Amino acid sequence: MGKDGSISDEEWARFLRDAEAGAGAESAPEEPSARARMVARRLRDEPGRPEGWRTHRPAPRRRGKGWYVVGLVVVALVLAVAVAPGSLTDWFGGGGDGDASPAAAESARPSQAPATEAAAQRPTVDEPFRGSPAARWRDGVAGIHLPEARATGWMSRAQVADALGRSRDFLAASSLDRGVLRGERPAKAIELINPHQADTKEFLSVAFSAPSKENDPLLMFSRFEKSKVRLVGDVIKTRGRLTFEEGKRGAVEVTADVTYVYPVVSAEAGSEEVVRTIVRRETVMSWDDPAKVITKKGTFSFVSYKVDTTNGGCDTYTGYLTPEFGADRAAPNAHDGPEVDPYDRSETMESRMRDRSECGTASRS
Repeated sequence: MGKDGSISDEEWARFLRDAEAGAGAESAPEEPSARARMVARRLRDEPGRPEGWRTHRPAPRRRGKGWYVVGLVVVALVLAVAVAPGSLTDWFGGGGDGDASPAAAESARPSQAPATEAAAQRPTVDEPFRGSPAARWRDGVAGIHLPEARATGWMSRAQVADALGRSRDFLAASSLDRGVLRGERPAKAIELINPHQADTKEFLSVAFSAPSKENDPLLMFSRFEKSKVRLVGDVIKTRGRLTFEEGKRGAVEVTADVTYVYPVVSAEAGSEEVVRTIVRRETVMSWDDPAKVITKKGTFSFVSYKVDTTNGGCDTYTGYLTPEFGADRAAPNAHDGPEVDPYDRSETMESRMRDRSECGTASRS
């Protein structure tokens, strides 16, 4: 008890863990699938909430003495950049040149969206993040906060620290690697994925050769078609964090919630119109106990992944992010979805994507 008679945070957390561990133990399946444990956690955390509108539920498969970790929750939201003729500057607010100091690391969810400046400024080839909150964000992996490791589940403190580092390596290899961004196959990222996770293995086998709504590599990786789009400069701005907790069978589940800002121009010679493609990803990675789950050392299995894209294409399944330039950019109110601020990280991905159409409108870029 606290000094005022209230229950402390530590006692309350311990009570919830004990309650969870004891609830339904006799009737629970011996080895639930990754999909089952994801659904159970969601129902426990937010009972009665509607499901995401894009899901994939492969049946669990058994082989040998152990279980494959299978089953993903996949959700994607795409926002089209809508710009009114003559009012392009309304898109580029916040984080202007007035304060060039880097923002502090995001160690917890912010309480509100970044401010928008009244005197907005457009990006240039020399200053591709000008007029954007991302101007104060850190570069690459430096913008992805890692928590302090502690012994969790089957892992020691050192093992958790290694899992966190490898999780961030996956983010770098899947969303920051220059070759991957130019459309190359993300070989280094794939090496970190458990090759025994059947549904993911099937997804990867077709996503790059025959991309579709169900098998879209953009659900996991950021890629531009180099013949059409060119990245501006060598910097990708990021903001986000990793968290972790104990999952089923003692696994360590690492959740990455990161926003990436990609400044690009058309690949046509002489193009100087800079636009930004903004991708927010939430990825839950399970680092499983090899004594209980079939896995490969040093790899994780996907529990779920969600992606929210601004100016990356709407209902286009080419396997590449497809930003719009000039006259090709969508007119205001061209999509049915609500207006969303792509820089607002105060809202969870689950909340942002609930009851939304696939194509909405971004308030700024």
